[in-house]
Amino acid sequence: MPWLSALKDTARAGLTIERAAPEPLLAVRSTAGVAIVMALMLTFGSPALAVSSAFGAFAAGLVSFQRSWRPRPVLALGVAVGLAASTFLGYLAAYSHVLFLVLLAVWTLLAGMAWAVGPVSGLVATQTVAVMLITVTLPTSVAGAAEHAGLIAVGGLVQALLIVVFPIRPWGRQRDALADALAAEADYARRLRHDPVAHFDPQPLMEARSAAALTPRQARNRPRQLGGPRGLAERLRPVLAALADPVVGAPPEGPERDRVRDLLGAAATVLDAVARSVRRGGPVRLPPEALDVLRVPESGPMLTGAARRSAYRLIALLGDAVEGSDEPVRQTRRATDTPPADRRPEPYRHLLRPTVPRLIPLAVRAVRREARWSSPIGRHAVRLSAVACVGYVLGTALPWGHGYWAPMASVMIMRPDFAQTYSRGVARFVGTVVGVLAGAAITALLHPDPYVCAALAVICVGLLYLFTGTGYIVASACIGGYVVFLLGVVGEGWSQTVQARVALTLLGGLLAMAAYALFPVWETRRLRDRLAEWLRANGEYTLAVLTAHADPAGRSPRHVREALLDARAARREWEDTAERAQKEPVRHRGLSRSAERAAESALATMGRVTMLMEAHLPEPDAPPSPGAAAFAATLRELLPDAVEALRERRPLDWTPLRLRAAAWAAEEGDTGVTVRGAELLTDALDELAAALSPGPGGRNRAARRAG
Repeated sequence: MPWLSALKDTARAGLTIERAAPEPLLAVRSTAGVAIVMALMLTFGSPALAVSSAFGAFAAGLVSFQRSWRPRPVLALGVAVGLAASTFLGYLAAYSHVLFLVLLAVWTLLAGMAWAVGPVSGLVATQTVAVMLITVTLPTSVAGAAEHAGLIAVGGLVQALLIVVFPIRPWGRQRDALADALAAEADYARRLRHDPVAHFDPQPLMEARSAAALTPRQARNRPRQLGGPRGLAERLRPVLAALADPVVGAPPEGPERDRVRDLLGAAATVLDAVARSVRRGGPVRLPPEALDVLRVPESGPMLTGAARRSAYRLIALLGDAVEGSDEPVRQTRRATDTPPADRRPEPYRHLLRPTVPRLIPLAVRAVRREARWSSPIGRHAVRLSAVACVGYVLGTALPWGHGYWAPMASVMIMRPDFAQTYSRGVARFVGTVVGVLAGAAITALLHPDPYVCAALAVICVGLLYLFTGTGYIVASACIGGYVVFLLGVVGEGWSQTVQARVALTLLGGLLAMAAYALFPVWETRRLRDRLAEWLRANGEYTLAVLTAHADPAGRSPRHVREALLDARAARREWEDTAERAQKEPVRHRGLSRSAERAAESALATMGRVTMLMEAHLPEPDAPPSPGAAAFAATLRELLPDAVEALRERRPLDWTPLRLRAAAWAAEEGDTGVTVRGAELLTDALDELAAALSPGPGGRNRAARRAG
């Protein structure tokens, strides 16, 4: 899109206030941590020490609200250590502007590279830079520097202790992730009743898998209710799709289709009940009507063939999901037969999450992978370092004082992609103006003493925690008021704050935006690479499933499972990249928007067809399929060249695969699920080739096929 449209869209996104469910108990606990350390320091120390300790408690409390599956105390302690280290090093270098500038350049470069580890690590690193810039103005000696750094660490330690002493809904995030996955399966089942080829968003399943990764200590304390339903949700999805599909399942119309709709509705009801049980830790409440549908009828419409096998598997998996909730099963109105009490689901091995010491080498390897010029993370780190240094020099040279506000605004705004950087820049400036003006007005009217300023600062922190998730503009307004009151604690008047704070925040925002415009990393240019990776991952998933059909005795469920996860991750990477690319003011010269949509539809169909074939994997004692082996061999031969052709903008040719599918259908009579799946798979790959073929004709044909 043009630059003007892109700027309008990002500005609108930055000024949007989202509706988010507040977490008042968590907000109260984190606010209490800030209040405790400030009260202690004001009583037994000095206002300067109160400000230092408040920064540590504030940052530790803020990071503990981020989406992470690690224990909250670990995050709080990690923030405390990082803030203390950055503060002490900043103090040591503060006597020389040149030395501090060198330290700032190196530290911000490392902070930018921390995004390679994950968003929470990137946010923690950003907080360390911000605190380094703020607190170096407070102490006057090395001993004072050590004292302030220690107090910042104490602030984080207090937050960690509060989390341990006053736990609020333990395992709540893991419960929510698993319940969301089950609810997504229920919604998918309902949509399949009306649209047999409905799209399923795998993000809830990916979140549930991330939440299920535990350290050995966590695994010993995890509730049994969180042990099995995730694996069952993963296995339910292909069964639901196979049952509803009009090609490999029941006919599109007739009594069998009515029976399928009833089964899908009952499955949705059961999955919703299990999701509520997991989320709230209560019993599973099942309506008798759903249980009646899930019994094999003695008369009436009966399923046949592949649909019948899918129905039996669906009923068995739903029974395991109810039993795996580890809660008593209760009927809502009348008693019906329930599964035997002595039946228990098979044990599920937990996914291993590395402990903190083991995480260090993994983080180092992640940073090394991104430490290259072509990496968006690497370029973000260089851009962040340059902007922070320029902002510090300009802020120091200007006569307003508080020169650190300009680089701090830049550091807090900048993200590795265009849309977030620009939207946060607008939100930061507008929110800061609102927060600073509100704080200045209150200060001018009340003339509060340091204790009242501290109380007002705590109130701003509480509002920030309470409205976390509503938007960066709200957070910026709360932070603006917090800084005004915090500086009032150490005796700085509001009249010294407003002008400098607003002007330097604007300067920092403009520097961040200008840096991205002059030194961009456009996601649009990576679209073909993402498509190629998705094609490769889909191909590996298809090969794993076909190999299981070709050699049932030697099949490896783990191989199929890992290939599915890789395909799912590749699709998510493509969707994220395409979403960010839509907001950028550039165009891809080799991939139009219509071709992009058609290619996405073709690869999504390829993954769905493979999932249908996975739903009908043969038993280990089933005879091998020579046709599946030959089709897999042909695909394995064509796939690497097709991936490179997609990257290099060469035409794709799937003729050998189409001929192999036709020969397989002729040999086996075109009646098996796998044979029909191979034909559908070939059609999807032909659509991909048409979408990416040079010239408008091929792209238009693919767009019409994609609808």
